[in-house]
Amino acid sequence: MSDTDQVAPASARDEPGGLRRELGLFDTTAVVVGACVGVGIFFTPARVAGLAGSIELALTAWVIGGLVALAGALTMAEIGGMYPRSGGQYAALRDAYGPGAAFVYVLCNATATQAGAIAVIGLVCAQNVALAMGGIELTPFGAALVATSLVVLLAFANAIGVRWGARIQNLTVIAKLAALAAVGVLVPFAPAVAPEAATMTPAASPTTALLAAMVPALFSFGGWQQATWIAGEVRDAERNLPRAILLGVVVIVSIYLAVNWAYLQLLGIDAAAASQSIAADATAVVLGEGWRRVVAGAVAVSAFGVLNAQLLAGPRLLYALAADRRFFAVFARVDPRSGTPVAAIALLAGVSLALLWLAGSRGIDRLLTGVVVIDGVFFALTGLTSVLLVRARPRHTRPLRTPLWPVVPIAFTLAELAVVAGAWVDPEVRATVGVGAAWILGAVILYVVRFRGER
Repeated sequence: MSDTDQVAPASARDEPGGLRRELGLFDTTAVVVGACVGVGIFFTPARVAGLAGSIELALTAWVIGGLVALAGALTMAEIGGMYPRSGGQYAALRDAYGPGAAFVYVLCNATATQAGAIAVIGLVCAQNVALAMGGIELTPFGAALVATSLVVLLAFANAIGVRWGARIQNLTVIAKLAALAAVGVLVPFAPAVAPEAATMTPAASPTTALLAAMVPALFSFGGWQQATWIAGEVRDAERNLPRAILLGVVVIVSIYLAVNWAYLQLLGIDAAAASQSIAADATAVVLGEGWRRVVAGAVAVSAFGVLNAQLLAGPRLLYALAADRRFFAVFARVDPRSGTPVAAIALLAGVSLALLWLAGSRGIDRLLTGVVVIDGVFFALTGLTSVLLVRARPRHTRPLRTPLWPVVPIAFTLAELAVVAGAWVDPEVRATVGVGAAWILGAVILYVVRFRGER
C-alpha cells in the first residue's frame, strides 16, 4: 500500500457528521485554561482564607487542590486519549454506566449547570464592564440586558465557525493570565503586613478548617474536563488532547498558587478573609484605589473568556448525545458552511437566557447551589471510569497511561466525593439540594419516557 493509499487515523479526519478538526494544541490548551480560570479566582480566595484561618492553612488548601486537579488531569487525559471524538466524557460515562446515566449527566449539565453558569457569569461580566468603562453600577435590568447581548454575541461567533470561538478564547486566556501574573509582581512593592494579621482566631480545629477551605478551592479548579467535549475538532486528538489537558492544568495550578500567595502577602489573612473583591483590594495596597477600575476590566475580560469557553465546548456534549441517537436529531446536525452544531449552540444559549430572565440572579444561584453536589458526584463517576474501562481496553487504544494506575484515578474519585461531603455540610447547599434532585428526576423521566429505546 502506498503512502497516498493509507488511511489517516480517526483523530486526523473530520467527524462523519461534519465537525472539522481545526483546533491545535494551543487552542485546546486555551479551552482548558479558559474554562477553569474564570471570575472565581478574583473572589473565591477570600472564602478560602476565612475558612482556613491562617496563611499556612489557606495555601495548604490551594496546594492540595492543585494536587487533586493534577490527579484529575492525568485521569481525564487518559480518558480523552481513549475517546478522541466529540463528547468524550459522555462516551466514557455511557460505556461505563450505561446510556441512562450519561443522558442524565449531559441534560442536567446543559440545562442547569452550564446554562446557569453562563447566565451568572454574563451578569458578572456586564457589571464589571460598566465599572471598568465608567465606574458605574448597572441596575438589575441593565445588567440582564448587557449580559443577554454578550451571550448572543458569543453564541453567534461560535456558530459561524470553531476558529472564531478559538480566537476569542486564545486572546482572553492570554489577557487573564497576564492580569493575574501582574498581581504577583506587586508583592515586592507592598508594605509589610502586620504580624498580628498573619493569623486569625480559628473557628474550628486546623484539620476541620483545612477540609472546609478545600471545598471552595477545589471547585475553583473545575472545568478542564471540557477539553474532552471538543475532541472531535482537535487535530491529532489522541496526542494533542491529553497534552492540552495536562499542560493546561499545570498552568492553572501554577497561576493559582502564585496569585493566592500574592493575595495573602499583600493583605494578610484578616483583610483577605473580609474582602469582598480580593483582587481589587490587593492591587489597591500598592497602586491605590484608582486601579479598582483596571481590576474590574480584568474580571470582565476573564468572565468574557469563560462565557466563550462554555458556548464553545458545551454544545458538543449535546451534539454527541444527539449523534448517538439519544436526543432530538436536530441537535446532531452540523451546518455545512460553518461546520458547527448550530442548533446545540442555540439551545444552550437559549436556556441560559431563559434562566437569566425568568429566574433572576437569585433563582439561578439557588439552582447552581442545588446541582453543585450532583455535579460533584458525576465528576467522581467520571474519574472512576478510568478504573472500569482501562482493563477492558487493549493497550494500543490508550495513548496515555495514567502513572500509578489505579491509585491516581481512585484518589481523584475519593477527593471529589470528599468535596461533595464537605459541600453537604454547608447548610446553604443542603437546603437547595432538592432543586438539583428535582432536575435530575426530570431528566430521568424524560429519558425513560422518550429516549430509552432510541439508538
